[in-house]
Amino acid sequence: MKKIVINGARPLEGEVTISGAKNSAVALIPAAILADSPVTLEGVPDIKDVHSLIEILEIMGAKVSFENNTMEIDPTGLVSVPMPSGKINSLRASYYFMGALLGKFGEGVVGLPGGCYLGPRPIDLHVKGFEALGATVNNEHGAMYLRSEEGLTGTRIFMDMVSIGATINVMLAAVKAKGRTIIENAAREPEIIDVATLLNNMGANIRGAGTNEIRIEGVTELHGCHHSIIPDRIEAGTYLAIAAACGTGKGIKVRNVIYEHLESFIAKLDEMGVKMTIEEDVITVHPSPDLKMANVKTYPYPGFATDLQQPITPLLLKATGTGEIIDTIYSKRVNHIPELVRMGADATVEGNMIIVNGPAKLHGAEVVASDLRAGACLVTAGLMAEGTTTIFNVDYILRGYDHIIEKLTALGADIQMIKEENA
Repeated sequence: MKKIVINGARPLEGEVTISGAKNSAVALIPAAILADSPVTLEGVPDIKDVHSLIEILEIMGAKVSFENNTMEIDPTGLVSVPMPSGKINSLRASYYFMGALLGKFGEGVVGLPGGCYLGPRPIDLHVKGFEALGATVNNEHGAMYLRSEEGLTGTRIFMDMVSIGATINVMLAAVKAKGRTIIENAAREPEIIDVATLLNNMGANIRGAGTNEIRIEGVTELHGCHHSIIPDRIEAGTYLAIAAACGTGKGIKVRNVIYEHLESFIAKLDEMGVKMTIEEDVITVHPSPDLKMANVKTYPYPGFATDLQQPITPLLLKATGTGEIIDTIYSKRVNHIPELVRMGADATVEGNMIIVNGPAKLHGAEVVASDLRAGACLVTAGLMAEGTTTIFNVDYILRGYDHIIEKLTALGADIQMIKEENA
């Protein structure tokens, strides 16, 4: 068992560089198996989810090297091994192997996905898309059995609701299907453009990624390529919130940022009175002592990202007034609130709404991360708080934040990860 211990209320200053996008990497790595020759991915974050995917690839017979954030995947020896349990259950993005295996082999056995529990997250849309392409999908003993004995055929698929995962999964399955596939009401996130860019570099014919209609002309072969992953907009937003809450002196420079991917989040910081200097790929957050409260409501991209709802909550606690947080994507994403209350926050959950009152003076406490972004929220709160904060369940945090201890230490934080052998 690991825990993070933070001695808070330390002034932070300096620079931090954002890693490659976790939500891209976990889709790009399964996508790479569609190629018939090696694929090189640059900017891969060194996180737990990536290492879990490497283990899955190696079980399937792929050769993988990963060093200095560069990964080479050689899928030439890959076989469709049934993966009903084990590592496949440890992360949500394991479901991308469904689309990738269907696209490559026309079949696959994949355990139901795991990851953070954020309330019901059904994969009905994924299944509907696969079936529309001509696959049969059965849930047998907790694993999804996918088959397409006569091959997949392109068709028009309307997504009943906007879903990043279902959009990417159908892309993976359809890229080698016969004919044209049109995905309507597709998700528009930057990570979808990133996956489409990789697939196109591999020889696919995908148009419209980043819009609500994606058109895919099936191809018979895909080859290896080099691809650089986009910066992680959620990690960037987390560090921007930390900088606004704890930055002193000359402030904190957040490097390797694509502003356009964070417009709704940066607009909210601006509304609160956070002082920033925005350059091409760098955002400098200056000390901002007097913050105004704001309301937050999450929406699909380009709206305010659900994954940034929890990381911005501690910053709201520093602001003056009463604010409301409504997560329209995952209404049950509220488990960080009781932990913040332990630290002195004036915050309540009323139905599907979070009410926060500020400013609040936080103090150190023992808290538990209930999911990845809740963990990031508690790290920020611990940095803000007087005294010592101990965070348990830190494996959630390590799933998505590359070298978080080292990055925060470089900014001046007193933070360490402790491994307890006999916990």
